[in-house]
Amino acid sequence: MTSNVCVIGAGAFVPSRIVSNARIARAIPGWPAERIEEKIGVRERRFLWDIDEVSGRAVPPPENDGHYYPANNTDMCEVALKKALAQSGVAASELDALFVVTCTPDAPHFNHDAMELHRRLELREDAFALLVDDGCGGTPYVLDMVQKMMAGGRFRTVAVVASAFTSPLVNREVYTDELPPGPGRARALQGYLSMYVFGDGAGAVVLQSRPAQEGGAGILASFSGNAHGDLVIRKGGGLLKLPYQPGRMRPADMAFVVDGFKVARSYPEYMQKCLDTIFTPRPEMKAQVRRYYFHQPNKRVMDAFIDRAGLPTEAVACNVDRYGNTSAAGMLILLAEDLEAGRVRLGGGDLVVVAAVGANIHYGAQLVRL
Repeated sequence: MTSNVCVIGAGAFVPSRIVSNARIARAIPGWPAERIEEKIGVRERRFLWDIDEVSGRAVPPPENDGHYYPANNTDMCEVALKKALAQSGVAASELDALFVVTCTPDAPHFNHDAMELHRRLELREDAFALLVDDGCGGTPYVLDMVQKMMAGGRFRTVAVVASAFTSPLVNREVYTDELPPGPGRARALQGYLSMYVFGDGAGAVVLQSRPAQEGGAGILASFSGNAHGDLVIRKGGGLLKLPYQPGRMRPADMAFVVDGFKVARSYPEYMQKCLDTIFTPRPEMKAQVRRYYFHQPNKRVMDAFIDRAGLPTEAVACNVDRYGNTSAAGMLILLAEDLEAGRVRLGGGDLVVVAAVGANIHYGAQLVRL
């Protein structure tokens, strides 16, 4: 019997701390608050950690304070995943695999955040736990990989968690530095744009293989692709750019530096490719889509693509103006919020699209009947 890979639960966590454009501009000088909103359409972002506007540094929570939770990336992922599991009615022990998509883990090596979630939720010993170091395009990329694995029969129930943990990165020295021109780049890149655009958050989905039914729920189309381009640059942290190697690093090497021009040029190209790939074999379904969950690089870039693609604005979920760019987590946060608000319903037959492009470059999309 054939089976469908179905979304059976989603959950999200977004911090309650609101950081205004005025606050982030005082901490990381570059643009005034009004220009931030004018250029990128972000009014505020959500940060888990506080910031000191005088020193321009992140303010971590008290260590070993059991009352401060969530306090880090793994905590945010845990909250989102537990919500997704609760909605799905699936016990953590039923998971065959757990994938965490993030480029801001609590510890950079050995699948730390995925393994810590595995431990906390007491997953089975034989349940896979892998961290995928990826950004904005990583979520549909990994969802495509998981869908193919599940269609092959190896896994029945899988969780995918995605996160962005920007607030600890607030550092005036790092984000007011610039990357000088380099190969294929004629101009310097400013670090402060990245700090203005990103925010914190985590999202999760639970997928399960279920017997296929005519017109039933499931991932109806899925694909992913690779191109090559430095949309976001972070040179530091690897063995070629260690902080204690004199002369090999500058402060901006430790920043996530967005190449705004490349993002604005690449986003519509690859997002249109996402839509064309999933709809060309089934054009009748495009008019049936209830909601689109896109990666949101910033509101101006996304709004321009929506207009160019001729999509109905009310069908495209958006929170980047309030939360900031939550990278790989953004699409799953949007889905979880829509489910909670009743805009779409699991088992209701709603047709939705997940699509993204980002970082280095991964891109992909899913057409899903809930």
